[in-house]
This record gives sequence, C-alpha cells and structure tokens, in this order.
Amino acid sequence: MCACRNKIRSLLKVTGLAAGVFSAYSVCRGDEKFYNNVFMPIVRLIPPETAHDLAVLGVKWKLFRPPYQDTDRLRTRLLGMAFSNPIGIAAGFDKHGEAVQGLQLIGFGFVEIGSVTPEPQPGNARPRIFRLNEDKAIVNRYGFNSEGHDVVYERLRECREQQPPDQRVALGINLGKNKLSLDAIADYVQGVKRFGTLADYLVINVSSPNTPGLRTMQSKSTLQTLLTEVLKARASLPANEQRPILLKLAPDLSEEDLREIVDVVRAKACAVDGLIVSNTTIDRPATLRSVNAGQLGGLSGPPLKHRSTAMIARVYKLTEGKIPIIGVGGIFTGEDAFEKIEAGASAVQLYTSFIFHGPPVVPKIKRELDCLLEANGYASVQDAVGKGVDKYLA
Repeated sequence: MCACRNKIRSLLKVTGLAAGVFSAYSVCRGDEKFYNNVFMPIVRLIPPETAHDLAVLGVKWKLFRPPYQDTDRLRTRLLGMAFSNPIGIAAGFDKHGEAVQGLQLIGFGFVEIGSVTPEPQPGNARPRIFRLNEDKAIVNRYGFNSEGHDVVYERLRECREQQPPDQRVALGINLGKNKLSLDAIADYVQGVKRFGTLADYLVINVSSPNTPGLRTMQSKSTLQTLLTEVLKARASLPANEQRPILLKLAPDLSEEDLREIVDVVRAKACAVDGLIVSNTTIDRPATLRSVNAGQLGGLSGPPLKHRSTAMIARVYKLTEGKIPIIGVGGIFTGEDAFEKIEAGASAVQLYTSFIFHGPPVVPKIKRELDCLLEANGYASVQDAVGKGVDKYLA
C-alpha cells in the first residue's frame, strides 16, 4: 500500500512538473490557444489592477517572446522614423516606463509610455479599473497616476543606454498635467523640455476623461495657447532634442469642436506633427451588457471601435491627409487595424485587446494585417493610408 502511494506521489510530481514546464513554455512563446483557453481566463480571476501590475512586471522581466518576423510589407515610415511594423502599444499600459524593452520583444513596432506628470501623484482612489467581460471592454479612471518626471526620466535613460541606437524601438512619451497644478500649460512645457533627449516623439494628452477640467483644454483658445507655448519650448531646445509633437484627442468631440481643433493645428504657430485618435470615451453605448458598464471613467475596447474609426476618417478629410494620424480604439484583429489604416491612420495602437488576449494578440494582428494588405493589392502600409476614407465616414 505504501509503495503504491509513493508511486502515485511520484507520478503526480512528474505530471505537475511536466504541466508546469509546458505552461511556462506556452506562456513565453505566446501559444494563442493556451492563452485564450487557459492563461487569460485564470488572469481574469485576479482583480484588474493587480493583474495589470503583474502583466507589466512580466513584460519588464521579458518573460513573453512570441515568435514572429515582420514582413517588408509591414515596415513603414512615420514622423521621420522607420518602424518595423505599424502596431504600437498605447499609453496607459506601461505608465512609468518600466517595460519598454519587453514590449519591443513582444513585437510592437513602437511603444508609448505614460501619461507622465511633472510631480509624482497617486491618481484616483481604488478600485479604478473595471473589466466588462461580456463586451471585451474596460472602464478605467486611473487619473494620471504617475511616478513623476524625475523617476521616469532616470528609468528611461538607463533603458536607452542599454541598447545601441539602431536596436531601440521607437519610444513615445505621453505627457500629462498634475491634478492640482496651478499652471497646466507649464506642466506640458516642462515635459517637452525634460524628455526631448529620450523620446522619439512626445504626446500632449489633454483628452483623458479622468482628470477634472483636462478636456476643456481642447477648447479653441486654450488649445491655441497650449500648443503655441509647447512648440516654443521645443524650438528652444538644441536641434538634436527637438522631437515630433502629437496631440491626443477625445472621441466625444462634436463636429464643430473637431473642425476648430483642426483649424488650430493647421495654423503655423500651433502646427503639431501628428494626431492620436482617439482616447477613451465617456459615452456608454446601449449595446453594453456588463454590470460594470455604469462605472465612471473612460471606456475602451470594441464599443469604441467604430466611433474612433469614423473620427479618424473625419480628421483625415479635414486635414486633407497632411497631418499623420495614429489610430486607437477597439483593435482586436488585423481587420480592425486595416480599417483604421484605410480610414487615414498611418499607424495604430492597442491596449484593451492586449489586456484581454495577452502577447499573442500582437503577432496575430500583424499576420492578419499583412494578409489583408496583400489581398487588397497594397505593397506597404503607407500605400493603404486613407484609401478607404469615404466608406468610414459616419
């Protein structure tokens, strides 16, 4: 009887070890079925913010390395830079610049960190992120939780020094304002001056719904002043520190608001280098099924997809395709990315699909996008930009 028990224990140990090795290998190599059927359902049992923190830690430790070689068709140029592919990670995942190299290994063509505020601040009270599992969506009200310019600067400086310039992923730094700041414009000016040596591009984020009064900075007169001062600050820097500046827009703008913003950014004194369309929405579509749909904060994921794609098309039309657009909102498949590119986006960013499906979603979207470009006769991403704009106008 004792011998039998020992055999059973040995069998369980061997089986458990084999299962652990298989699971670790599947996680590291990005087995899509394993993630969707085993790993991510387990992750969804963990509170959302804890799961987010663990995900950032895992990426920081470079645990995830799904194999995929970008094709020539996916290579593109944007903001004077060459990207191996047009798929980026949106600001909000790596808020403090902890996991840039790990995100590069997952296969992102560019990485945007932040939002980063001048002074450290905790953000809003917890809980502040909610899964809408039935809708594959997320509501967050983080409120620019940030470790501040100094900590993030030093972390990114060390990160960049570890790699030769020709091996670094393109890095965007998303800038925010402190909640209690008495001079919001000065906060953004400070960010431009602080991160010019490290960023490949900078983002002026005045479109988050989770900082009181922030979205009012998209009004015409305030935006004119803000962008004028930001661009003056950039011009004051040495030539090798003058980075492209992008403006991130909210999806809840009226048609009139959008036209005014486009008028502002087309003026010489306010001429940013690109636009990011769009941030999260405060709207709640009637189609939402989750009990968390009523939570306050910004909604991201598939419920935002069509709204953001239509907004990309409108901005592309209003700017006559002369201002590069990065498209964000509800990208879960290669087709979603392809639609945004045809609507006018030169590149796209993920967030919610990465949270729901993990690292394997990145090579999956790239494979699907590559196939769609080929099937539609496009030799490159750039060939497809804006080619279907009219069919996406709402």
